[in-house]
Parts: sequence; structure tokens; C-alpha cells
Amino acid sequence: MQNKKCLFVVSGPAGVGKDTVVAAMRQAHPEIEKTVSATTRNPRPGEVDGVNYHFCTVEHFKKLLAEDGILESNFYCGNYYGTLRSEVDARLAAGKEVVLVIDVNGAANVKRIYPDATTVFICPPSTEELERRLRGRGTETEESLHNRLETARKELALAETYDERLTNVTVEQCAEDLYQLIRK
Repeated sequence: MQNKKCLFVVSGPAGVGKDTVVAAMRQAHPEIEKTVSATTRNPRPGEVDGVNYHFCTVEHFKKLLAEDGILESNFYCGNYYGTLRSEVDARLAAGKEVVLVIDVNGAANVKRIYPDATTVFICPPSTEELERRLRGRGTETEESLHNRLETARKELALAETYDERLTNVTVEQCAEDLYQLIRK
């Protein structure tokens, strides 16, 4: 595969602001492309199919997996998530800078397939702030919040395995820091 150095994998625990940071960076620098992941979870209010995620049924997702149409996937909190191979390969073939926003398991898989990809872990300022952000979404049950925080603790322990680490104190600064990593 050509252009592997143009692939950036952004991960971090749920609620850290990965998507918000990447969206802010891309608003200022739209030439950097972001793939749209597939998921079997239901859309949250305001999410649009094909923009936020490719929302699909479990059956369709499993068909894509069987046909090697998913680059990486994970089953998280009762739903499948994955990166469509076609989304990545088309952009890399065109020489684009590509950002994937995926969980830690997916990041490890992508790094194995594309060893020259740059992995970036976004950390919260603190676990207390992470919990505040998750609660602020208003989309979590107490049980799912507990599960996400437990998963976050495990994911945070993996931050040192990433090529780069950023702390999302403010979206604007973290977005600029991410852009500077991509530029270098």
C-alpha cells in the first residue's frame, strides 16, 4: 500500500472528545480527510448516516466482515464498530492525509496492517473530567457509564504504547496540537 505515512490513527477513551477534536482540526484544515466508521448502534440525536457513522444492521456488518470489507472492528458496549477498508484505501490511493478515529483495539490492528501509520492517543485532563464529560452527554445509563469508565481505565493504561499522546484540556488547543503532529 502506498502513502502509509499519510495515515493517522486517533484513539482515546469514550468521552475524551476524539471526534470533537478531529472535527475542529478538520474545520480549520479540510484537506485532511476522516473516514466514516460503520456501527450497529442506533444513531444519537443529530447524528446523520454516512456523516457521523455508517449505521447498519448486525447482519450487514457481519457480511462486510466476511467479505473482508472491514479493516478493523470491535464489539463494544453491545454494538459492532469498524472501519470500512474502502474508506481508507481510496483515500490513501489518492495520496490524501487520512485520520481514523477508532478505539484502542482497532488502533492496534491498523498499526499491524499499516506499520508506518502514526498512532495518537488523546487523554483527558483527569478521570474526574472524563466522567463529567460522559455524564454531560446525557446519553448514558448509570450501568453504561460505569462500563465506559471501567473500559477507559484500561484504555488509559495503553496510552504509552502510542506514537504520540495529546491531552484534551481545550478542544481548540488539542485540535491545533493534532494538526501540528500531522504537519511534522
